Amino acid sequence: MREPLPADMFDELCPSSLNPIRFGDKWAALVISCLEGGPRRFSELRVPLRRVTPKVLTQSLRSLERDGLIRRTVHAGATPHVEYALAPLGRSILEPMKAACAWSEQHWEELLDAREAYDNAHRLDHAG
Repeated sequence: MREPLPADMFDELCPSSLNPIRFGDKWAALVISCLEGGPRRFSELRVPLRRVTPKVLTQSLRSLERDGLIRRTVHAGATPHVEYALAPLGRSILEPMKAACAWSEQHWEELLDAREAYDNAHRLDHAG
């Protein structure tokens, strides 16, 4: 039996949300992180990825499958179900993702300050 994915795996203040380095779409790196420990069903992925709508999660999974990063396996039988797992190519991106996350953690304050300064400047531009 696999350990369930923790619901708070991706805190809203998680450095991954500030990471300017993108791996696929906005949610791809989080999906890949969820699959690091082994195959997962869609409903299992929804627990830590609760901020992602089912439609967008499906789109992200399809994109990752198309890029060869994950595999979708349909299990037939009395209780048919689908599982998603990292393909070898997907496994190979784990280390670069960890490096990008470490960089984001190291530069967390700078990233927050830059975004706040940008948003404030643009708010003033649109106000006047």
